[in-house]
Amino acid sequence: MGAESRHSWRVHLGLFVAEVICVSAFVVEISRALSGNALSWAYVVEWPVLGVYAIYMWRKLLKDEEFPVLDPSSSDARDEVRLAAWNDYLERVHAHDLTKKPPP
Repeated sequence: MGAESRHSWRVHLGLFVAEVICVSAFVVEISRALSGNALSWAYVVEWPVLGVYAIYMWRKLLKDEEFPVLDPSSSDARDEVRLAAWNDYLERVHAHDLTKKPPP
């Protein structure tokens, strides 16, 4: 089993668990709300929203998996120039700090 398929399996399992929890909680809260518990009506609305959010995240995670992560060793030439300029700046700041005398 490859790393991508293992990751997909975990994402699918996560969605399944989330949906089981949301549907179960919805059933419990709707029965409580219908029996007179007014606060449960808020949860009757909340659990389906969380279930829809789990589906949204599931799709997002699967879509992100389609695009491979770029290899950090293949950096852009502009990044190298920016890094060199940043390191030069840090050296100048550090050299300036060393020339100052500490307060007594």
